[in-house]
Amino acid sequence: MIRLTLRELEVFVTTAQLGGITAAGAGLGLSQSAASGALAELERRLGVTVFDRIGRRVQLNEHGRWLLPQAEALLAQAREIEARFRGDAPARLRLAASSTIGNRVLPELLGLLMLEDPESRAEIAIGNTQEAIAAVAEYRADLGLIEGIAHDARVNVEPWLADELVVVAPPAHPWTGATVTPPMLADAQWVLREQGSGTREVLESTLAPLVGSPKVALELGTSEAVKGAVRAGLGLACLSRRTVATELVRGELVALATPDLDLTRCFYLIRARDKVLTQGAGRFLTLCRAQLTRERQAADSPAMGKSK
Repeated sequence: MIRLTLRELEVFVTTAQLGGITAAGAGLGLSQSAASGALAELERRLGVTVFDRIGRRVQLNEHGRWLLPQAEALLAQAREIEARFRGDAPARLRLAASSTIGNRVLPELLGLLMLEDPESRAEIAIGNTQEAIAAVAEYRADLGLIEGIAHDARVNVEPWLADELVVVAPPAHPWTGATVTPPMLADAQWVLREQGSGTREVLESTLAPLVGSPKVALELGTSEAVKGAVRAGLGLACLSRRTVATELVRGELVALATPDLDLTRCFYLIRARDKVLTQGAGRFLTLCRAQLTRERQAADSPAMGKSK
């Protein structure tokens, strides 16, 4: 017989998210005593405490850290069941993506998801790689799609799509058409994304053994702003070819020849360790893996044609 209740789990999860029982009660429309009682009953049923009490604050202990992703998943599934049988909007898929993926890859995947299940709804948070990792690790997102390395032990990482970065400049730049050498790169002024950006991390790690740290003229929070600064002649930038494809075709930016730089990288799919995926998150993960297959087939097609 199952003795745990969804209300007890909801109080537990909300307390973990808000950092206190009083705040959890207010968030759930419960009195402080009712929230405390639900949490105490949960611990009684489990036979362990799930929080360490430090004054008026609470902090997850080992048992609580294990329980949190399980409780999150159960509550998400319960909400999805309720929504479907009430005829309301279904439970939302929560995604966190870094900017290149969020702006250039994610829209197509969401379109496929909506075709497969027209009732699907998604909440999307687009930021930099570190912000997406934090959202997944803290259970604020079901899945993350990132373009930098995840160093957080709280998440599982799955290599996903291949990507290429290019160094771009305005068309009138004196290095257009030339081979750009490491000494030239060492003297260049750069327009970079903010700290925490996966694109910036790749560039800095690639430049480090050749020229040391780049000379930063500007730090900007979006790729669109970076492109605008480069068009204005304020410095070079390193961005995904996916991000600058339109500008390269229009001749608004040019990709410089940098044979000494290996600017290939991988996108990654991430999810919290031990988190059980909801049905919607599982469908979306399947679509992401299918996208990998399509891009590999597209990359192989020209080579196959040449071999014939």
